[in-house]
Amino acid sequence: MSPVDGAGRSNPNLPVDPAVNQGRIPGRAEEEIPELHEVDCPPELAERIETLMGRYPDRRSASIPALWAVQERYGWCTPEGIRQAAAVMRVTPAYLESVASFYDLLHTEPVGTHRIEVCTNISCWMRGGDRLLDAFKAAAEGDDANFFVTGFECLGACDIAPMASIDQRYYGPLEAAEAGVAIEQLRAGDEVLPEKALAKRGLAGDR
Repeated sequence: MSPVDGAGRSNPNLPVDPAVNQGRIPGRAEEEIPELHEVDCPPELAERIETLMGRYPDRRSASIPALWAVQERYGWCTPEGIRQAAAVMRVTPAYLESVASFYDLLHTEPVGTHRIEVCTNISCWMRGGDRLLDAFKAAAEGDDANFFVTGFECLGACDIAPMASIDQRYYGPLEAAEAGVAIEQLRAGDEVLPEKALAKRGLAGDR
């Protein structure tokens, strides 16, 4: 289940720092929570984040899906996008920055238009996942504006090892030689490896 569509629970038995209750980072100097009218948040983004918060008993539990919504809109978790989300959620930008910087699928710096995550965990590694990652990196080399290629510890699809997520869709099993084919298809705007695509099995965070 994706972080956008899922629902979470808070554990009332866990101790919580008072600063966290206010959406602040414990141990940091107090930071103001931005006002919504100060950040010019796009109405559709604000509405989506409000909807996400309504699915959780604690608004902070919507931090990951809210940041995912920011990333979908801007391509990465931009400082202004984080401020917009913080204003809607009534938490500090630093609070959301700390969440975004923790998760590999959330980017706090610009990345390429096409995001490719190659699984490198044991099942994929044993079937050539490391060679697949190298092949994708070689095929996309020098084109950072269009391609972000990285290894990922596990994408939860051992049954199609070795595999990769390409623009939030799973593909596999893949041969190293198919990496270059996929890159060229992306460049041309063509459908990517249709015979290897799992159309209904998206990456976590996809709607």
